[in-house]
Formats: sequence, structure tokens, C-alpha cells
Amino acid sequence: MAVAVRSVGEVCREARRASRTLASTPTSVKDAALEAIALALEERMAEILRANELDMQAGREAEIGEALLDRLALDEGRVRAIAGAVRKIAALGDPVGEVIDGHRLPNGLDVRKVRVPLGVVAVVYEARPNVTIDAAALCVKSGNAIVLRGSSTAAHSNEALARIAAEAAVSAGLPEGSVSLVAGGGREELAELATQRENVDLIIPRGGESLKEALQAVATVPVIYAASGNCHVYVDAGADLEMAERIVINAKTQRPGVCNAAETLLVHADAATEFVPRIASALSAQGVLLRADPAALELAAPVAGALAEPASEEDFATEYLGPTLAVGIVDSVEEAIEHVGRYGSGHSEAIVTSDAASARAFQLGVDAACVYVNASTRFTDGGEFGMGAEIGNSTQKLHARGPIGLRELCTFKYLVEGDGQIRA
Repeated sequence: MAVAVRSVGEVCREARRASRTLASTPTSVKDAALEAIALALEERMAEILRANELDMQAGREAEIGEALLDRLALDEGRVRAIAGAVRKIAALGDPVGEVIDGHRLPNGLDVRKVRVPLGVVAVVYEARPNVTIDAAALCVKSGNAIVLRGSSTAAHSNEALARIAAEAAVSAGLPEGSVSLVAGGGREELAELATQRENVDLIIPRGGESLKEALQAVATVPVIYAASGNCHVYVDAGADLEMAERIVINAKTQRPGVCNAAETLLVHADAATEFVPRIASALSAQGVLLRADPAALELAAPVAGALAEPASEEDFATEYLGPTLAVGIVDSVEEAIEHVGRYGSGHSEAIVTSDAASARAFQLGVDAACVYVNASTRFTDGGEFGMGAEIGNSTQKLHARGPIGLRELCTFKYLVEGDGQIRA
């Protein structure tokens, strides 16, 4: 099967062969394959959970931390949710063949700009076994072959999930190599995958800055970086403080180990006297440590039970992925925008405000994939955006930005039809 231990080159060559068939595979066949994958996940639940428990045991022994263990963990509910996401993707419209634009030239040529698959997509990811299926389902639906390369932390989980998906896809009529897993190896294997220019059209890394840097050093295949999320919530002067508290608590604590969780809270000086003690109490009650600038620390530290300590410059540039939040006080929305520009990673940023001018200034001034007004950064997610799932969130600007879904896994070609025209 596609998940057997083979060389990177062999896996990628088979994926290239599969991609040529997938590009013209009817929607009905792709949807049937996705339903087969979803059903196989449910029917082989025990197999998946046994594999995941091996990874969880190893993770606990290696003391990888609660945030990574949370990302790694699977249970019946999570596996059923993964299967549900596959079915949601199947129910979406097929992007392949969509006419993006079309017109007739004065010489009678009919020109259509049509969406087509990229071809072979490689996804490199860390301790998130759900990505195995999310990425595979999105690539199948968009007519791409996928080569998966997970981390050793989730090796057993990824192997089981990829094998099950590959077998189900082939049983439903897709070619061998449609879903493949590169298993084992280290940085050398990653470098080999990142240089498969003849057989891989795009690499999407989903992980931290170290993974991004490793790929930047060697990749010759085009890369879309779905990298870190140093996300901010800014509470403006005159904001509804009850709303602000709900949003900050959700953005920070609902699932702190993910890339769309808030890592920095900025508060306008006019709201700080009332809001900082209030939010310090609420966050501390949930075990969140505040790393506060001097003005914020002066307001937070006296709060009963507050977990607060001085912030360093580095704290505002850190993606904690855990129960720590940097806090700063600013004098204007412009200063908040400048702060986000200096420290943000281009992922997701939010303003809580009752002032339309402040909201508009923040929307226009902040350079990020997703900018929220009066809502939590936690909504930056392909599933929440109606995409069924996502391969990751792109923090760059070319081709794809924000959640990477079906259309972001496509390119386009021009189809030109005539009746004998020649160029003079």
C-alpha cells in the first residue's frame, strides 16, 4: 500500500502518476472515496485509538508538555469529528473546472480561466494526527495527490490514519498513490522531500518556526508557510468590557495550544484602569500567567490571586502555546496597530471596540490573514469558515492567505477555443 516504507523519491513518483488521473476524476468518484474514508475511520476506531495511545505514552514519557499532548490526543469524539469533517468536505462544491473568468476576444477566440488541481501536494506537520485526514480529504476533493510527512511524536497515529485513508480511497476507485505517507527518517528525509521538484508541486509545512526555518534552508519546491500564530486582542477605549472579557477568555483559554489562540492582550489606557484588574482576575482563575508591561503590571499585581510578573521584550514576540499571556497598555489604536506590526506573525488579530472609526482603522492598518472586530481569534479555521477543514493557515500573501481549503489547493489554466484564427 501507499504507506509502506519506501524511499521519498518512490513515494513522490507514484503520487505524480496518481495526480494525472486525479486531475480528471469525476466529482462522484472523489466524493465516494471521501465517504469510504469517513466510514473506514468509524469502523476502524479501535485500531486508530490503539495507535494513538502508543504515541500518547511515548509523549508522556518524553514530557512533551500538556499543549502538545492535547494536540496529539485522539478519542472517539475526536475521530468521529474527523470523519464528520471528511463528509463536510465531500458535500462541498468541487472547485475543479470552475470558470473563474471568461470572455470573447475581438478576433473571435473564446478565453476561459478555469480552476485546476495543483498536482502533488506535500504536507509536513507536527503532533496533529487529525491533519493526516483533513489534508488528505481536501487534496482528494480538489483532485490532488498528497504526500504526508508527520512528526515522530505522532508516528503510530499518522501511520494508522494514512493507511486507512489510502486503502479506503483505492477501494473506492482512486489510483494507488493518491494518499501516501513518508514515514521515518529525520532532517535528511525532509530535505529530500523539499527538493522533489519534478514530482511535488507544493509543500505546506504546518508547525512552528523551527520547521519553517528547516524548510527555508533547503526547499526548492514552492512552499506555502502555515506557520506560527502570535495573535493579539486589542481592547479599545470605550469597548464593551463584558464583551471584551468573553473574547479574551475564549481567545486565550478555549484551546491555548493552537495557532489561533491569543498570545498578547493590548488595552487602551482609557480602559485599562477598569479592565486590566478585571481580566487579570478572570485569567488568573483559569491558571493563566500574565507577563505584563510596567503599566499593566501595576494594575494587575494587586488583584487577589493574580498571576502576574514583569514582561520582557521577548515576551511580546513569543507564541506561548500555553497558559501565558503578554499584556501591554497603549495610548491609541494607532499604537496598537504599530505594536501588532512589530510583533505579530500575520495570522489573526482582533479589536474589541464600539467605535466604528477605530474598527475601520484596525481593519485597514493591521497586516494579517484574518482581522476580527468584536470576535475571538479562535474562529480562524477552515471548518469555522465553511471550508469543511483546512490544511493550515497561510501567513504569507502570495497565492493563498488564511485557511487553506479546496480553492487554495488549486491553480488555474486558460482554455482558448477558436475556429482557425492565426496571429497576424
